[in-house]
Amino acid sequence: MQGGPDLAWPARWPLWLFAGYAALALALYWPALEGPFVSDDFAYLVTHPYTTPLSWQNVLAILDPFGPAKLYAANYAPIHLLLTALELHIFADALAGYHLVNVAIHAACALLCTAWFRRAGLGFHAALAGGLFFLVHPANVEAVAWASQLKTNASLAFALGAILCWGRAPVAAALLFAASLFTKASGLFAWPTVAALAWCERMPLRRALAWLSLWGAIAVLFAIPEYASFSHLGAVEVEAFADPWVHLRSVAAVGARYLVMAVTGYGLSAFQEPDPSLSWLDPWWLLALPAGAALAVRAVRALARRDPESAFWVAAASSFAPVSQVFPFLNPVADRYLYCILPGLIGGALCWGRALLPARALRAAPVRAAIVGLGALWLAGFGLWSFSRATLWQSETKLLLDAARHYPDGGTAHYLRARSAAQRGDVATAIASLRIATTRGIDRFTVLENDPGLARIRGAPEFQALLRDMAERWIELAHRRGYTTQPELRMLGMAYVVRGELPEAVAAFEGALAAGGPADDTVRAELAEARARLAQRADGESGGAPTR
Repeated sequence: MQGGPDLAWPARWPLWLFAGYAALALALYWPALEGPFVSDDFAYLVTHPYTTPLSWQNVLAILDPFGPAKLYAANYAPIHLLLTALELHIFADALAGYHLVNVAIHAACALLCTAWFRRAGLGFHAALAGGLFFLVHPANVEAVAWASQLKTNASLAFALGAILCWGRAPVAAALLFAASLFTKASGLFAWPTVAALAWCERMPLRRALAWLSLWGAIAVLFAIPEYASFSHLGAVEVEAFADPWVHLRSVAAVGARYLVMAVTGYGLSAFQEPDPSLSWLDPWWLLALPAGAALAVRAVRALARRDPESAFWVAAASSFAPVSQVFPFLNPVADRYLYCILPGLIGGALCWGRALLPARALRAAPVRAAIVGLGALWLAGFGLWSFSRATLWQSETKLLLDAARHYPDGGTAHYLRARSAAQRGDVATAIASLRIATTRGIDRFTVLENDPGLARIRGAPEFQALLRDMAERWIELAHRRGYTTQPELRMLGMAYVVRGELPEAVAAFEGALAAGGPADDTVRAELAEARARLAQRADGESGGAPTR
């Protein structure tokens, strides 16, 4: 954690600083500490068959880059799954434990950000302000309060550790980079970042190429199973992106949204659903043009000067790239995606601000007082905002209502309207809203089948027709992508059952049983039930007469 003789930290400062950051983070996230599992938490912490129990068999399955474990969450993230399995083993149903781990890692990330800012030559107070800004930023609430987002803050902690070790402990840096990648793909940003650092710090070319090549080999080894998993389950087709100009504008608009969110917090929302940028007059696209150009010019000039500032801009850009929608996925924008982008933006902005305000101006008492006052207000405002947003994680209903408030025409809003209409017995309104919701990402027929909020309309012919339509789309997708693992074939069988295509359901369940996996007992029961229903149908068609 040393940054040269003029940037040295007193020996105990990191410990005291971490303690302060952790205490502040605990105060901000206190409302969420007993929050229940929501949304993706169930995929990782409740229904994932490989994260519990913590056994050697499950550990080996999690590590297998070509096994089915990675297909339960559309990403190859073995370290995240191993950490999750360890959490489940330790905490079980003690919800606060999962949240406290995230809070502690978040405080560690803030400390590592502060150390990186110091290493870049920023003064202690500027670095401290940057670390506090990251710690209290309200966009980070989603990444910290959401239990399964352990993958996001742990990946960033490993990546920041790798950046700080680069050039001083290269073996440790490479191991930390690998840990970051195999926790979450967003850790890839550390690779171009250290390339920029090698350039700025004038590392000998041969040494730099050797270590960068090792990092590249690690990235390739990760990319093979990650691409297979993402393309199999995570990628989506956005109809509007058939127009390349719409796709380009949308990527730029997403970048502008994150910039505004980073500076002001404007645009925060649970489960965001922004539309593609269909018009050349889209304000987000128009904002992206000057903002993107200014940042690009600043980054290029910093690189030309071999200024460490450039590494921050490279980090921000390379952190944005995976979530930019260049390769579309289901959630085009999310508060948590800003988590890995923020350190680069904060560091770059601090360096830029130092250049704009010469030392002579900073020595003036009124200027210093104004900067301190505005900074304190900014941090206090963001801190109160974070505390407020942490309360949303006390229930999934609060999160859904927040999403519906910010995106009144989104899938979540229509789904909530459908539930409300269903509870009134208004079948027509409920089905109309559900059909819209299914086109906006809420497309799993099993969710609708099991939602108690839709119980009153479950027997309606219109509801059953909707389920059959949703199941048919899933069957088409399964055949197009060639699903072969047990969970995929089991889901295929369930879709056939919904459509009443029982011979096909039996074949799918038999395939799931032959594929093998942790759900063997469940699949056997579902297969027996499908066979029984098929036999009953055959008896009915034959008039109940005995068959040979």
